[in-house]
Amino acid sequence: MFYYVLKYVLLGPLLRLLFRPRIEGLENVPDEGAAIIAGNHLSFSDHFLMPAILHRRITFLAKAEYFTGPGLKGRLTAAFFRSIGQIPVDRSGRGAGQAAVEEGLRVLRREELLGIYPEGTRSHDGRLYRGRVGVASMALRAGVPVVPCAMVGTFELQPPGRRLPKIGRVTIRFGEPLDFSRFADQHGERTVLRAVTDEIMYTIMNLSGQEYVDLYAPDAKAAQAKAARSGDDADPAPGNAAP
Repeated sequence: MFYYVLKYVLLGPLLRLLFRPRIEGLENVPDEGAAIIAGNHLSFSDHFLMPAILHRRITFLAKAEYFTGPGLKGRLTAAFFRSIGQIPVDRSGRGAGQAAVEEGLRVLRREELLGIYPEGTRSHDGRLYRGRVGVASMALRAGVPVVPCAMVGTFELQPPGRRLPKIGRVTIRFGEPLDFSRFADQHGERTVLRAVTDEIMYTIMNLSGQEYVDLYAPDAKAAQAKAARSGDDADPAPGNAAP
């Protein structure tokens, strides 16, 4: 219930007023049945903007840190994320990836929309980074389409580290659903999962217009920090035209 109060009464109207989102391709999101919405992740605002404009409820896999903060602020944050249907996922440890996949499959088995950021974290510099194969594993095992989504402009309004977003206009662009049913019996093949994930990321890149970097975002961020400490001006994460 609180999800819909936020969406239609409290947060949704405010977000539409502040960001004046331009929505493209909304007809590509299925009106019923399970599907994965796979998007780029540029800003904390992404968590709220996409649900605000979708007609259907969407559940995101959210990092566990949102649910484990200390003190009153931490409890309020956890309560907020739970109330809007977000699922905590522990990203530490060897089994973290598989745990996230299983949580996502539970959502899809309920014939719901699952939101996921294949990069696994927010982009620290506005570029698009290599996707994790969990999105491919869920799509093949559940037999559901993947709708690519590009958030455009949210990085400029609220980059990482900025607590409150600036007022401005953003674009939310949905691409045509991607059908990977031809790989249904190969969901355990690592090379297939990598190829499917790369196709998803390539489509997101075309929708968003971002520069693509064929590295995982945390690795690129660490490399850039190391280069900065050593005084090396070279970019340790050069862009590539495509995955």
